[in-house]
Amino acid sequence: MRKELYVAVFISGMSSLAIEMAASRLLGNVFGTSNLVWASIIGLILIYIAVGNFVGGRWADKNPSINLFYRILLWAGFSASLIPLISRPILRLAADGFDQLRMGALAGSFVVVLIILCVPIILMGCISPFAIKLAIQDTKTAGNVSGRIYGISTFGSFLGTFLPVLILIPLIGTYRTFLSIGGILLLFALWGIQRHQGWKITLKFAWTILIVVALWIWGLSGTDKNTTGMIYETESGYNYIQVLDQNDYHLLRLNEGQGIHSVYHPEYLNYSGPWQQVLVAPFFNTPPYTMDQVKRIAIIGLAGGTTARQATAVYGDIPIDGYEIDPKIVEVGKEYFGMDMPNLNVIVQDGRWGLSKSPYQYQIISIDAYRPPYIPAHMTSQEFFEVVFDHLAEDGVMVINVGRAPNDRRLIDALSTTILTVFPTIHVMDVPNSFNSIIFATRQPTDQNNLIENINHLAQQDPPPHDLLQNATATAYLNMQPAPQSTIVFTDDKAPIEWITNNMVLSFLFQENLETN
Repeated sequence: MRKELYVAVFISGMSSLAIEMAASRLLGNVFGTSNLVWASIIGLILIYIAVGNFVGGRWADKNPSINLFYRILLWAGFSASLIPLISRPILRLAADGFDQLRMGALAGSFVVVLIILCVPIILMGCISPFAIKLAIQDTKTAGNVSGRIYGISTFGSFLGTFLPVLILIPLIGTYRTFLSIGGILLLFALWGIQRHQGWKITLKFAWTILIVVALWIWGLSGTDKNTTGMIYETESGYNYIQVLDQNDYHLLRLNEGQGIHSVYHPEYLNYSGPWQQVLVAPFFNTPPYTMDQVKRIAIIGLAGGTTARQATAVYGDIPIDGYEIDPKIVEVGKEYFGMDMPNLNVIVQDGRWGLSKSPYQYQIISIDAYRPPYIPAHMTSQEFFEVVFDHLAEDGVMVINVGRAPNDRRLIDALSTTILTVFPTIHVMDVPNSFNSIIFATRQPTDQNNLIENINHLAQQDPPPHDLLQNATATAYLNMQPAPQSTIVFTDDKAPIEWITNNMVLSFLFQENLETN
């Protein structure tokens, strides 16, 4: 019997961590992937497992029955399978609340979904202490048996950490990942019930696996979100991806949907956002600067290729290296965002790693690798900006898109302070009608007056430059900001980007919520 108990604790350990990872995606689709979300999930699941350990130990002492053991496993698997079904209407409500910044709906939905997780996780927490009780036949070997069971459970947890992220979610989606995890538990529990109680008892519980099979085949009707104009949604190993159609414009949204990552229209290129401000970068150099001096561009955070399309329209078919870590986003870009420019070299890789290995130097390096509201910490550090500096040509300029709140520029100040430890000069502009600012960091010392002189020089050219460049340079000049305050320097060792961003976002949300009530 010990061997089957070992298998049971392995599967239970694997399932508990797999559910934790799948739950992060389930909640991340609506609430994002911030450290607050992760801390809530991990913290509560650990509490649920601890509760299960206490309950399972007392339960085993009162009724050390292998039949009860397998029934606990069965109900753990069945309740795990129902998590996405029960949570979906709640998460839809939360998604609507997020779009409208209704903090009550957001907080309430978040808590309810976390509570839904408690049933299967507590039941799985019961398995190891219950298995120890059943496996110990001689108190002299109690330490060896209990250590072996907890070790096997931990090995299962190790597998469960990678299984959803690397295989199940990209292959079959979050919904069927829960069904798969629950189904494995159910099938093993039914096998155990049949082994110890026979087919007659087993058939009484067979309806549970039939429901899981039915949910797998017919799924859930409708989409994960009720977003107006949604024409496509999918999941990858990194993101929940939406494509919206609004007045013939395609919009790319990721995860909780706070932020548009790419825009596409088959006839128009001016989208009045942060993308085209990248085009302005080289014109902070000493005038007269001409467009043919731009030889190569790198984009970290390619997304659907909006900036690449605009740069191609302005600068011609120059080589553009676009770094995008999510291959599914690349597929979406090609399908819905016209990302088929022959001069675009798509590199599916982490941007920092890819840029550090690049043999090229660039006139423009654009960094827009958000997972809203965060810039990844490893792309905010002094060491990262040194990598960028080394890959810029002598006339090269780094462009980084930074989020802010209306009256909170702490993130801009911190990034500017860090960048100035590597670059000699920065210039900051606010993108109109948005919560975005653009930091331009030039490899050579530059003056803001260079921009207006280059704008005047461009206006005298015949033929004139593309309207997109003219609009972008004028917008940049009219929205230039004073020099940022000197604050903290981010390093690879210490870059409290999430602490600053969390504080900034929560302050803004609660302030907005109070003002609207």
